[in-house]
Amino acid sequence: MAPLVSPPASVAAASAAAVAPCQADVLALFQALLPLEFFWAALKQAGVRENNRVYHSAVVVWLMICQRLRAPGTLESAVLELRGLSDSFWPHPCKRLEQAAKEGGPRLSSETGAFNKARHELSRPVVEHCYDHAFTQEIEQAQLAPDRRPAFFFDGTTMRMPHSEELVEAYPPTSNQHGVSHWPILRMLAAHDLYTGLALRPQWGAVNGKEAVSEQGLLERLIDRLPNEAIVVADANFGVFSVAYAAQQRNHPVVLRLTTVRALHLSGGSLQDGTDRRIQWKPTREDRRSHPDLPPDASVSGRLIVRQVQPSNGDKPFLLALFTTLEDPAEQVVELYGKRWNMEVDLRSLKATLRLEELTCESKEMVAKEIDVAMLAYNLVRAVICRIALEAGVEPRVFSFTKVKNVLQAFLPRIAAAVDERTRRKLSDDMEYYLKRCQLRKRKRPSYPRRVWPKPRTYPSRQA
Repeated sequence: MAPLVSPPASVAAASAAAVAPCQADVLALFQALLPLEFFWAALKQAGVRENNRVYHSAVVVWLMICQRLRAPGTLESAVLELRGLSDSFWPHPCKRLEQAAKEGGPRLSSETGAFNKARHELSRPVVEHCYDHAFTQEIEQAQLAPDRRPAFFFDGTTMRMPHSEELVEAYPPTSNQHGVSHWPILRMLAAHDLYTGLALRPQWGAVNGKEAVSEQGLLERLIDRLPNEAIVVADANFGVFSVAYAAQQRNHPVVLRLTTVRALHLSGGSLQDGTDRRIQWKPTREDRRSHPDLPPDASVSGRLIVRQVQPSNGDKPFLLALFTTLEDPAEQVVELYGKRWNMEVDLRSLKATLRLEELTCESKEMVAKEIDVAMLAYNLVRAVICRIALEAGVEPRVFSFTKVKNVLQAFLPRIAAAVDERTRRKLSDDMEYYLKRCQLRKRKRPSYPRRVWPKPRTYPSRQA
């Protein structure tokens, strides 16, 4: 098996801190952030015994990442990636690998059964531990400016899944006046850093049924994964007392957009452009009804900031009301919330570029692992962007996620097939050259409102 990166032994043992800022190889980054020794420790911590085999946990996680980063993302394409992996994945190869390495020996099977079985046997606690460990290192290495703190925007989305008995029970389909939908659906809450795009491990739950959970309820679980003193930024759906109180209890500042009704209630009067006043936010009867565990003296001290803003789509200006516990100047707080569009772009990258809009697994456990590994793949691309941005001296957000992912998809198989070190280094240099040219173009604001043409339906929808 030809090594994919050089030199494999040192890569497997290297710590994340040893990764050069200009290194843009996703596999090298994966092995640096999550070396084999870490997988072994995670398996031991989870109480999972794993035999020496071809599809051990590190190999399975990497192949599942390849499914997201490279088209077409099927089990068959992932199994074919196995031939290009370096020997560093198997420091002590099993008998099957030793036989396959010999000239004229039996080749590894191209069937998907063994890989699929290994995916189902993959420990979910190990996957979660790997995700959190990699994220911690990635956010530390992002090297934000000294005057910046990590600021995570929270936003929710939904995903469809295949129709299976287990998933229908766990995530009931939506119903309307036309009947019950065919597809199970879940609600996922994501939290992405506004400066780097790096994402926390998400939280999700059912949209419908007895186990249905709101986005605010998901936030109260997800917030515990935030880095220390990270800022919570969210739109009006999260501009409620329970979110502000949950963040305060965990020492996280907030920047929350308020609905006009809630802002008027907190201001005690009309909303005026230029308002920046201190308020004491106390729960209403409705807040206490939905959160009966709130203490009698529960309150959050902060500021009400109101500014007239101009939407980028050319609509009429409107008054933006924010509640914040930051002491920063009001203009900086408004500017921070103004980065919220980055979250919309991130969700589009997840659902369209990484194909997370519709999941493919048919069991609740596999759905969880599919989401976590897909988000891990997303963070690896974001970590590459942070490295090339640091090298170029620009903001990570000026790079196109899709363009970077496409360059990686084009070059990594060629690097894997390189016949010698010189060719491999030349391809790596070329890849880095094109990665640095994946910056977004500065577009002029359109002189007309944007509209979307509806897609025609050739056939009528099938009724459940």
